[in-house]
Amino acid sequence: MVMVSADVAAHHASATTAAPDQPKSKTMTVCYIGLGANLNNPAEQIVTALQALDKMPHCRLLSWSSLYGSKPLGPQDQPDYLNVVAAIDTDLAPEALLDSVKQQEDSQGRVKLRHWGERTIDLDILLYGDETYSSDRLTIPHKEMCNRSFVVLPLLEIAPQLILPDGRKLAALEPEFSGEIQRISALTVDL
Repeated sequence: MVMVSADVAAHHASATTAAPDQPKSKTMTVCYIGLGANLNNPAEQIVTALQALDKMPHCRLLSWSSLYGSKPLGPQDQPDYLNVVAAIDTDLAPEALLDSVKQQEDSQGRVKLRHWGERTIDLDILLYGDETYSSDRLTIPHKEMCNRSFVVLPLLEIAPQLILPDGRKLAALEPEFSGEIQRISALTVDL
């Protein structure tokens, strides 16, 4: 089992609870990002993406879930996936945040070979505060998030009391796709 170092645990704890003398900026929005990978050392790809989220302009990494493993949702002739959900604070608009996460995917060598196929990294905007948003490029909440255990379980770990924009409790969801999901370990990320 991988343990989170004391420094990382302290960052994780301090980032998730605002100190009374440091109120959260009214212009920042808490967003949840789903991360998944099944190629080129997936755990390392996820750590790299988490570090990038923390360094991304106008974003701050607040917390992240344990590392989870699951069978692929799509074609079964590909490796199993590793998944994490991260919480970030951002003042980017939804489309600008999408541009930033897509740029990170590109920098990590993401190439889409087939629908629901293998990938070095996948970053999906799951939730943007309690807002709903729809464009040709982006739908928030992510249109399939509630159906996927590899999203719901890690998200539930870091936001157990979360209420979705439609009023449903995250804890009450029963995803259609289980993917034989398993919690693998806590995840060490040097920030």
